Amino acid sequence: MKLLDAYSKLEKEIYKYFGIPQTWYVFPLDDSCEHYWSIKGGEVHFSKSKKIHEKLVKNGYDYDELGVDDYYTNEIYTYKDYENPIFRGKDYTAICVDTHTDGNKFLQILDNKKEIKKETK
Repeated sequence: MKLLDAYSKLEKEIYKYFGIPQTWYVFPLDDSCEHYWSIKGGEVHFSKSKKIHEKLVKNGYDYDELGVDDYYTNEIYTYKDYENPIFRGKDYTAICVDTHTDGNKFLQILDNKKEIKKETK
């Protein structure tokens, strides 16, 4: 079937872009490219608002101080066949995450331009 062939080809291209090893288990992709994001410890923190995410980072990830609900957190999932669960490409990063909801684990895809790396002033 041509549609499945195209899907398989695209999946291989995505895994190759990120350098993700092909294993027997295939994680679904979660397109989170619209979010601003950062990593702290074993978690990915993300928000649709740059202002809110910068405030979150500045406040040391104290969610209670924000007074808003436009932020999310996923635990970084250490999969036995991945040496590192974070795969950084030139423009995008894929992170293996566990949402702790209904057993869902994903490769969360994030835009590198929206990564908040350090405290903002």
